[in-house]
Amino acid sequence: MVLPSTPASAAPADLVIDYDCYNVGNASIAKYTPVRLRTRLRFATDLVVDGGLDLKWSLEYKDASRFTSPGFYAGGAQMYVMGNVQITGSWQGILQPTGATKIDESLQLDKPLALPAGISDPGLITRSGVIKIEPKDIVVDFAPPNGEANVNDGNDADNPRDHVINYSPGWAPIINRPGSEHHIHNDYHETSTQYDWAELRFIGTGVQYIGPRDHEGGPVSIEIDGVKRGTVDPSRNSEDDPVNEVHSGGHVLWESPLLPYGEHKIKITNDTTKKAWLDAFRVTTNNSKVPTDFHRASCKIVSAPVSVEVTVKDKPGSSPSVTPTTPSASPSATPSKSPSSTPSSSQPGQNNNGNSNHNSDQTGADRLVIVQGNVTSTPTATPKPSAGPTATNYVAAQVKKTPFGGVPSGEAPQASQQPYALLAGGSVLLLGSAAGGIVMRRRRAAHAGNRR
Repeated sequence: MVLPSTPASAAPADLVIDYDCYNVGNASIAKYTPVRLRTRLRFATDLVVDGGLDLKWSLEYKDASRFTSPGFYAGGAQMYVMGNVQITGSWQGILQPTGATKIDESLQLDKPLALPAGISDPGLITRSGVIKIEPKDIVVDFAPPNGEANVNDGNDADNPRDHVINYSPGWAPIINRPGSEHHIHNDYHETSTQYDWAELRFIGTGVQYIGPRDHEGGPVSIEIDGVKRGTVDPSRNSEDDPVNEVHSGGHVLWESPLLPYGEHKIKITNDTTKKAWLDAFRVTTNNSKVPTDFHRASCKIVSAPVSVEVTVKDKPGSSPSVTPTTPSASPSATPSKSPSSTPSSSQPGQNNNGNSNHNSDQTGADRLVIVQGNVTSTPTATPKPSAGPTATNYVAAQVKKTPFGGVPSGEAPQASQQPYALLAGGSVLLLGSAAGGIVMRRRRAAHAGNRR
């Protein structure tokens, strides 16, 4: 069990929640209340922006109590469960995990209903922050199928509680009839007492009176919800001609018009002392006529309320979404994806450091980015690193002479105190050049015929 408001860790949350369910609709599946459920809600707690919050909710009956079929239905009914999870904190709303299960077999009144194995609701997380996840009530619905279901009159699969059809005392069961007579389950009821009656309460949109045609039969009156709706004579066919048949079963002797979906009662009465028979009532359902919430059950938490607080983090590599709430000495900027990277371009009204002022001369304080919230690093606008090892380069002015005690880096060389050697060397070079010039002049004259 997770205690209320327990802060979640990176481990998935696993909440066990018990519910008691009660009827809500006109003919609720929680007929024998309360129906007790034990549920388990699981979801991940290491949530990030643009990730999913996937609520997975499993359900099972806690004890022998069960949701039960409200009537007689063909196969194909469905059970729906919808949960409610309240989200508060950085973002608020209601998530409603849903699930359904299809019931393939036909259903009889009060037959236990299977629950969906689980319900779920994946949602997309769009922003960071702390949220509180708190499960609330559950709603369980039943959706009947289109189709028809036979309600027979014996202790068999169609009658889990026996005697679903109520008979007055004069009726007698006739059993073990040959299959060639085509009776449902090879049995039927018979009476020859005037005013004997049989009735069935059902939920649906229509009903049929099923019985044999036989030349010994007499007229039978039919009522729906206490109002006479017709008379049928099983000794005559649909053209009102007498029949010569004997115990020819499986005929639809009378059919109701379309009824509003809900609980109704059909009653047949033997009008004479001739024989009357009842094989079955066939209940029909048009599910397009089923009102919303007609079979609904509402489930309330009976265990200790639980909630989990989860911190939704920013996606790795993205900018923190927390906005500063207190102004800094200089305008702040949004940090880049990596604290050590340098912005590649400036936004309008910004310089290359990413700050919002227009001063191009930045100090260390000016380049400081202030970030508030759950960000643990304070990025600064850092120059791009060089390819080689880090070194400190000093650049000094080219001055004539550095004052005594200064750093001797880059100053002009000092003048020699005795320049005589340099003057003598220069004179030798000058005389050598002059002599070379005279030699070259005489050679040229010789080539020209010794003329001057």
